[in-house]
Amino acid sequence: MYVLLQEINHRLRTLEIEIHELRGYEPELRPEFIEKMKKRANEPTVKIGTLENFRKRYNLD
Repeated sequence: MYVLLQEINHRLRTLEIEIHELRGYEPELRPEFIEKMKKRANEPTVKIGTLENFRKRYNLD
């Protein structure tokens, strides 16, 4: 019985560690990419219009 409890405890700790790693996982972004996105954020937006106009413009009938 004691061995079974130890095995369950070990599995619980393993799961807790995996959950903690998954929650804390965030990919790192290169500084060059961040700067590029900051520049893009300041660019003017492109007006597409309606979905129908978009489909006509890019031949997506």
